[in-house]
Amino acid sequence: METRIDEIGPGIYRLSTYVADIAPPAGFTFNQFLLLGDEPLLFHTGLRRMFPGIHAAMARVMDPARLRWITFGHVEADECGAMNEWLRVAPQAQVAHGRTGCFVSLNDLADRAPRPLADGETIDLGNGKRVSYLDTPHVPHGWEAGLFFEESSGTLLCGDLFTQLGNGSTLTDGDIVGPAIAAEDMFRSSSLNPNMGATIRRLADLQPQRLALMHGPSFEGDAAAALMALAADYDQRLKAA
Repeated sequence: METRIDEIGPGIYRLSTYVADIAPPAGFTFNQFLLLGDEPLLFHTGLRRMFPGIHAAMARVMDPARLRWITFGHVEADECGAMNEWLRVAPQAQVAHGRTGCFVSLNDLADRAPRPLADGETIDLGNGKRVSYLDTPHVPHGWEAGLFFEESSGTLLCGDLFTQLGNGSTLTDGDIVGPAIAAEDMFRSSSLNPNMGATIRRLADLQPQRLALMHGPSFEGDAAAALMALAADYDQRLKAA
């Protein structure tokens, strides 16, 4: 499993590992996102067994020991499995997550105490970058789920939203909603709940310029429209259920 690293926006890097034997024949990608600044931030840690490759990829851009913030969408192995490995190689790093995630899991799981974030709270990364934390409970799954929005570039770090199969391009302006619907039909991984559509529409209200997908290509285009279409699909699924 080789991890590649590509810049998808100013000082925003996508670290991507393709695994062919997950959901063959298409396979599956696992992506992390590195935001450079005075206090660099990593969104998603990757699985523990992927850590050596991801660490080596990051080292091509910056010294991993400089990492300051470790973040992710929810508590799941591919999102935070290597959390403590990163804490060990980056002495100043701290996990930052929503209050629910910290209280329920991370106060115990993390080798150093995490920083709990309130909905809407921001972290200033320096060099013009600021990320705001957004509570998204049960969207797409996990009571403690939450996302991050980088304000200066308009980049929404989407976690498992828009999950799709395959190993496509790094960045696309094509359809990401259709492939996400197909993946949901296959995996049934989302936690359907009455607030799902409203939660995703709240993300659309941010008018993001870029969507950084954990499983799939990053997207530049009418991101708000893509989010609204995804919300509508979940509305239909909930109605049918």
